[in-house]
Amino acid sequence: MRDVVYLNGSLMPPSQARVSVFDHGFLYGYGLFETMRAYNGRIFLLERHLNRLLEAASVLGLAGLNAAELDKACMDTLAANGLKSARLRLTVSRGEAGSLTGTCHKPTILVTASSYSPPPPEKYDRGFRAGLASFRRCSQSPIVRFKSTSYLVSVMARMEAEAAGLDESLFLNEQGHITEGSTSNIFLVTSPCRLVTPPIESGLLAGITRQVVLELAGSLGLNTIEAEVRLKDLEQASEAFLTSSLIEIMPLVGVRDNTGKVITIGSGKPGPVTRRLMAAYREMVKRETSQ
Repeated sequence: MRDVVYLNGSLMPPSQARVSVFDHGFLYGYGLFETMRAYNGRIFLLERHLNRLLEAASVLGLAGLNAAELDKACMDTLAANGLKSARLRLTVSRGEAGSLTGTCHKPTILVTASSYSPPPPEKYDRGFRAGLASFRRCSQSPIVRFKSTSYLVSVMARMEAEAAGLDESLFLNEQGHITEGSTSNIFLVTSPCRLVTPPIESGLLAGITRQVVLELAGSLGLNTIEAEVRLKDLEQASEAFLTSSLIEIMPLVGVRDNTGKVITIGSGKPGPVTRRLMAAYREMVKRETSQ
């Protein structure tokens, strides 16, 4: 089988997949998702992704989900598509109900998988350039810490970046502190042995790759702190990088503010601390996904 999706217990061609027009994920964005990457036919950090989704589902009252079922759905979808290097998306919604607050008896579960090619090596050698989103993250939003299907703000920010010829948009919160990218978390290198990343309280999603970097940093003798990050901190940082499941660890070499001023980070090239972490992350991937 090829070009197959999983929907509510069955594998099928996308043309046969149907979701109710009364599904609360479609009507209200009442759902969650996880984007994962497979290497060598194995889904990297699947358990962590499922744990994050299930923890969020518990808080949001999204019932009827089972970790073993979700695990099998993801693995079966990857296998059915015959993919080795892949991008998988697991989406769950509250399901169908006849009214805004009506009872939903069964969640909708969808898994898709597609071939994935990461950015080319020369992109990692050059690094990303980012801009600032024209609107702000609200640190007090009840859903900002969840990977919600209410994803319009991130989509709009990414569209702004692409329109400006940039790779990513960074969000400021209502206090003017940097929180995260449209689809990534951010780290600053402030000394040869010190990493800084914004705290969850700033208004961001705690990325799976973000947590892995915090763990790897300790094994490499790097000190890590979670602290508020301001624009001027970018000017003083020696390096910076972005993290996500798809791009892994991507050097960030410049940021354009909303006046058009470009902040060059460090030398304007990927630095040694970032490269050490990139190598450590890829070694972890190799170790955990080798056949």
